[in-house]
Amino acid sequence: MPARQKTFQIIILLLIGQFIFASNLPEGFVYLDEFIPNMTLELRYYTNHNFLGVRVDGYEGNRSIISKKAAMALKNLQKELNSYGLGIKVYDSYRPQKAVDHFVRWAKVLDDTLTKSEFYPTVDKKNLFKEGYIALKSSHTRGSTVDLTIINIKNGKKLDMGSDFDYFGKLSQIHTPKNLSMEQRSHRMLLQTLMNKYGFNNYSEEWWHFTLRDEPFPKTYFNFPVK
Repeated sequence: MPARQKTFQIIILLLIGQFIFASNLPEGFVYLDEFIPNMTLELRYYTNHNFLGVRVDGYEGNRSIISKKAAMALKNLQKELNSYGLGIKVYDSYRPQKAVDHFVRWAKVLDDTLTKSEFYPTVDKKNLFKEGYIALKSSHTRGSTVDLTIINIKNGKKLDMGSDFDYFGKLSQIHTPKNLSMEQRSHRMLLQTLMNKYGFNNYSEEWWHFTLRDEPFPKTYFNFPVK
């Protein structure tokens, strides 16, 4: 077989493989890191750096998946932020139900407090369900919720929001201005204002957590893996 023909066949097979891989996503979903190629991704649940201290079930690849409708809104947001030298960093988007189930199992093991000092220093682990930090269902599993922050695209540094992503405590609530500096309050206001502008509602307990108001799958909880 001539080398040129062989090369052509290899290219065709690679393209077919990419198509098959992409088609594994349910209809209406996209890879956010492909849809917005200049965004920053820090998928905590694919690593050990999260409140469980281990990689979370269902996260089989360092990818961000979200509904196409939510992705389009975030792309418009990124475009506006880029004009000011800023951009988005995404911590989580679509989350499989098996991941939520993993959270629930972890929360029931009360003597596993490996990450308490970083993620929930002021909350007793036995109260994580009662205080709403862990639940049996998550809006993330419906595919149009995103956890994110704003960064300086020149140096990659996050704007100071007053607490880190997934910090369980009052400091992460939106309505805690007395505990924040003027700079931190202004950063949160910027994020809230822009997310609202592009069609997202915030969860008041977590400054980073937003759900598309007109989400396409409001009653469906998906369980396909992130890969």
